[in-house]
Amino acid sequence: MNASQRRFAMVAGEASGDLLAGRMLDGFHSRWPDVQAIGIGGPQMVARGFQTWWPQEKLAVRGYIEVLRHYPEIASIRRQLKARVLHERPDVFIGVDAPDFNLGLEADLRAAGIRTVHFVCPSIWAWRPGRIENIRAAADHVLCIFPFEPELLASHGVAGSYVGHPLAQVIPMEPDRAAARAKLGLSTQAPVVALLPGSRRSELRYIAPRFLDAARLMRKTEPHLQLVLPTLPTLIDEARQMIGAAGLEGQVHLIEGRSHEVLAACDVTLIASGTATLEAALFKRPMVIAYNMNYLTWRLMLTKQLQPWVGLPNILCRDFVVPELIQNEATPEALARSTLDWLRSPAKVSNLTQRFTALHEELLRDTPTLCADAIEKVLAS
Repeated sequence: MNASQRRFAMVAGEASGDLLAGRMLDGFHSRWPDVQAIGIGGPQMVARGFQTWWPQEKLAVRGYIEVLRHYPEIASIRRQLKARVLHERPDVFIGVDAPDFNLGLEADLRAAGIRTVHFVCPSIWAWRPGRIENIRAAADHVLCIFPFEPELLASHGVAGSYVGHPLAQVIPMEPDRAAARAKLGLSTQAPVVALLPGSRRSELRYIAPRFLDAARLMRKTEPHLQLVLPTLPTLIDEARQMIGAAGLEGQVHLIEGRSHEVLAACDVTLIASGTATLEAALFKRPMVIAYNMNYLTWRLMLTKQLQPWVGLPNILCRDFVVPELIQNEATPEALARSTLDWLRSPAKVSNLTQRFTALHEELLRDTPTLCADAIEKVLAS
């Protein structure tokens, strides 16, 4: 096979992974112009010529209890996917995040002689340290998005490369708030609160009602606030019903996708814990991080947590630079109060902007090229 005709299998199980994999594919196309990429991915990957075998949403399930509910279908997809990848024999299999799905699959494929790479080091530094054994069995190489991770992996006998965080390259160092508002049809005169309850259906159902109740309370205190809620096309009807049930019909700008424009446009965001919190930090926006999930899932996660922080901005800054209101603490009253506090504290916002700018500079690397460099080394090994 000609070197430019590389064939890679990839699995990105959710929206954040789709974004990461999309940037990786940019690097692949530059290095190997005729590259073919197959597996499971989302719209960012498909836009770059990726051939997806199942809808990405099938894997976008979070939490122990929720996964149990969908386990038979997910397990069936993994079995079929494994058989298909073994038949196709790609040059490399790349699991993008989604470790609960990908690590076991990678281990099986690696044992069958297929080179494997895992993109995004599982957060063994935050919780579930025992997962390092799974990583060692699964991956020939790990692509790391935080600078301290390769050394940590090396101490456990796992090869890794720091490739920067793809989002740091995509998001401008100085986002244009006025331009983003113009694109979204928002006023430049009134503050904008972005509501980001998550990209999974389970998150929308558990978190959005609290966010919307908080938004209603905020509007009572500050009736001029502009409320914006971006969501995936597949969830927009459900989100619209929730807005109506919260008594906010006509008061929330419901946006299909375009979460980056929403973050650029806002003054503050009420946001679910996850990759989106890092996106908000790179947009230099103050935030209140919240999360709510099935109670049993929450109790299980508490036993595995290694750090006092849940949100990525706080973990990376090693400090509670933004509030975290998790589970029972995430009451509509507390969420509203903490969100409005940012709008009334310009000095605090200025300090936070400086912290987030320094973080952005640390994470900014040529990720597409560095990913391609690492994959090339794996191919040569």
